[in-house]
Amino acid sequence: MPTAADAVPTPWWTLARGDGPVLATAIHDGHTVRPALAGRFALDDAGRLREEDPFTGQAIQDAPNRFIAHRSRFEVDLNRPLESAVYRTPDQCWGLDVWRTPLTDDEVEASREYHCRAYAELGRVTDQLAEDCPGFVVLDVHSYNHRRDGPDAAPAPVEQAPDVNIGTSSMPRERWAHVVDPYLAFLASYDFNGRRLSVAENLAFQGKGEWTRFVHNRHPHQGCAIAFEFKKFFMDEWTGVPDRTELDAMRGLMRDSVEVLTDLIRARDP
Repeated sequence: MPTAADAVPTPWWTLARGDGPVLATAIHDGHTVRPALAGRFALDDAGRLREEDPFTGQAIQDAPNRFIAHRSRFEVDLNRPLESAVYRTPDQCWGLDVWRTPLTDDEVEASREYHCRAYAELGRVTDQLAEDCPGFVVLDVHSYNHRRDGPDAAPAPVEQAPDVNIGTSSMPRERWAHVVDPYLAFLASYDFNGRRLSVAENLAFQGKGEWTRFVHNRHPHQGCAIAFEFKKFFMDEWTGVPDRTELDAMRGLMRDSVEVLTDLIRARDP
């Protein structure tokens, strides 16, 4: 589990490039922050971790093309537009008091620089995919909480909190139906540790984040960006302790997803 050692400088992100038309990303996996901010938080490590997406980077480790961010969304949120990517007030981040004292404008701009560079990297990689492939997929992997009323309270009902939620609202849905519809069927029929996952589209989340929107705006005819949300059934979202068996199954699902999406996107030109 991440600790206060996150003050140690780490890489901005891990980028791996390989064959194939699918790029898997985990932009909220990170927990580290730049050293200049490490002592500024009013929110403790556990509070930050609860709203981050731990283990999503591990889930996509087998994707030949993958981008895993190592900076915490509490430094800068890569799934928000640049202007609102730094949480400055509680109303921007689930009512949480993040900072001991307000950030200066210079500190905010330093965080936004990371956002700008990450999007430059996303643009560069997707431009290369667009050159190499008639169509490509960005599978943007996240996770979400379903026990917000406390560690001992009942979880959110499955009707509101499916095991897997696919967000597609930022894409031209009809254009990519030949990818999204069979992919949803694949997910619903997948043998996940001997059970079937509950799968929904645009229920818990709608895929309105900036990351997928950027891909669709930059490559409107070639890029199919899918926002993928795992419910945090694979961990205790209050303690951060994972279930290793579930993590292994998540990794297998993501590995198989890359293969399935590769076949679907190649089945016909977009």
